[in-house]
Amino acid sequence: MAFLDKLPRHLFTRRGWGMLAAGAFALAAAQVMGRRDLLTLALLLLVLPLVSLAGIRLVKPKFRVYREFNPSPVETSAPTIVHLAVGRTGPGTGQVIMEERLPPHFGQAPAFRFPSRSATGGTSRYEYHLTSGYRGLFRIGPVTAEFTDPFGLSLHRQAIDDGDILTVTPAAVVLPATALDGARGNDGVTATRTRANPSDDDVMTREYRHGDPMRRVHWAATARHGELMVRQEESVTTPEATIILDHRSAAFGGPSGMTMPGLPGRHGHGLATSETFEWSVVAAMSVSAHLAERNYSLRILDAGGNPAFLHSPSSPEPGADEFSGTSGLQSIAESLAAVHLSGPSHTRRDSAARDAQGRSSRRRAAGGGQPPGADQEPPVFDDHLMDKLGAHRMRGPLIAVLGRISAEEATALAPAAAYGTNAFALLAVDKPADFHGVLDVLRQNGWRAAAVTPRTALAAAWGQFDEDPAVPVAPASEVRRGAGVAT
Repeated sequence: MAFLDKLPRHLFTRRGWGMLAAGAFALAAAQVMGRRDLLTLALLLLVLPLVSLAGIRLVKPKFRVYREFNPSPVETSAPTIVHLAVGRTGPGTGQVIMEERLPPHFGQAPAFRFPSRSATGGTSRYEYHLTSGYRGLFRIGPVTAEFTDPFGLSLHRQAIDDGDILTVTPAAVVLPATALDGARGNDGVTATRTRANPSDDDVMTREYRHGDPMRRVHWAATARHGELMVRQEESVTTPEATIILDHRSAAFGGPSGMTMPGLPGRHGHGLATSETFEWSVVAAMSVSAHLAERNYSLRILDAGGNPAFLHSPSSPEPGADEFSGTSGLQSIAESLAAVHLSGPSHTRRDSAARDAQGRSSRRRAAGGGQPPGADQEPPVFDDHLMDKLGAHRMRGPLIAVLGRISAEEATALAPAAAYGTNAFALLAVDKPADFHGVLDVLRQNGWRAAAVTPRTALAAAWGQFDEDPAVPVAPASEVRRGAGVAT
């Protein structure tokens, strides 16, 4: 019996191997003893397993599979129930053992027999639970069926469906109320009413643009500013907020870089991320949920002013940058599920090293070596971003969720504070002490800024915008929306 256990299991069952062994023994005995009846028995014992093997591969049973996740999408560390229904569409066969293929971090793959004891109408139904500690897109399935011939001699294993995609979104941390609310209150209604019915002393104006009718010129504001100003006649019925989510490899890569499990990203090896970037993703999700609960509509941009989820494999609308309501928050959560680091990856230790690298690159470009723009980051915090922010000037707060930025980049970003009613900046870095200069640049230009590590409690970091003391390290667990588990 131990010898049979060592034989390949993907061709014959133990019964099949035993029949082949008996056939080989009978064949040898027939040759030695000269018995024709033993020869006939040997041929029968040898041929029957081979015929069953050929038949089970030529006449494959067919199945239909239906898989549903509840809930879907699901937050990290929250369970989802998988409902699986399997029905036979072809001719019957022997015993069928089925197994659901799962990514390794989900644990042991569930196995079950078909048909089940509770099968109705030719369809068997199964149920199991999944929990993921990682965000991302994960292929659940396919179901692999291992079935035998009616005699139980041969085996065949095949996938009977293509599997389905489970989207796991980052869970939002509950944030405390801060000065972000300002005159709007908790739901943003007060400021909306004031702005929706402006008086002569409280009228919104902007600079004149080509094509504006002269009847909208506000002469008092024109006299004060020394240039043509027009009335901002459209009423604002919903408070707005803008979130800048930096996802450059140069800002979050380096020693803490890693690859998360899930469907392959652009490099074919899962999602490129890091501990600091994962903290930033949770922060972006939490801030979005915090503001959505207060009736804010949201705009989410990257560091270059483009839609932040333009390259996210999980985004329902990659080109969208404006979100509102429950559906908008759901779209943000799905987009954050598989957002990953992009752009060239390198670590900038200090501005001197970066400047030296820039001068070297310019010399190579001038000498006909490496072409300009090769292996360089796209422009960040430039006029394109400022134009996007200026289009919604003073309509709500501005929140920047950043990684490592240089003093020069901080100087370029600093004027953006003038476009928001409040300006908040969170820097997720490995060593916050190295970024005091960057924080000073932002604070001197109207930002409320803080540098934190991946171990910092997000709620405490958010509360620091009202309090100056150092941010404490995260406790063992944080309250998350819907998940209720440790971060």
